[in-house]
Amino acid sequence: MSEFSEVGASQTRWSVPISALEHFAYCPRQAVLIWQEGYFESNVDTVRGDIAHQAVDRGGAVTGRDGTKIWKSLPVYSDQLGMHGICDTVHWIDGTPTPIEHKSGSYRPGSAADLQVAAQALCLAEMFSADVRLGQIFAGKARRRYNVPITDDLIAAVHAAVTALREAVAAPTLPPAVNDKRCERCSLRPGCVPETATQPIDDLFRPRGSGNWQ
Repeated sequence: MSEFSEVGASQTRWSVPISALEHFAYCPRQAVLIWQEGYFESNVDTVRGDIAHQAVDRGGAVTGRDGTKIWKSLPVYSDQLGMHGICDTVHWIDGTPTPIEHKSGSYRPGSAADLQVAAQALCLAEMFSADVRLGQIFAGKARRRYNVPITDDLIAAVHAAVTALREAVAAPTLPPAVNDKRCERCSLRPGCVPETATQPIDDLFRPRGSGNWQ
């Protein structure tokens, strides 16, 4: 079942999940398989991520040691862009909401996670009429936060990704498989069959020749 929901009774566009934007930036085929086809498989990486998120998934508001107000698992949305999601944590820094996305692994600047936290920042900016120009990624492997400036280029990338994702979902076929290093640890590999990107489909189902047992 698709996780896309209609935005407004009189509108024809669909609100896209922010998590789907991250998947789309990483691999368009992965995003459509998960969010439109409803296909998902777990592996050690996805389970590790679920465990790492347990602390923030409880929700609620707390006060940090420095007096900062912190909201956990805060639902956010943008009517302007037509997207919705949940911020792992939102820290109110100098009166401005700052989204912090929690990742169990390492952080690489310019990765799909930057797009995800930027989308969260745009939602918070619209919801609270605030100028949100900073997001953060908490990387569990390093146990530290990394700043993600919400630049005009990153905002433009969010807009482009929302449009491209809608087009990919509406297309009659799945996006092509990438069949590169991204596939090695992807839990969706059994259903995605990335080998179809480099091997003719008819060859995948052609019987092998009889073995020579002499």
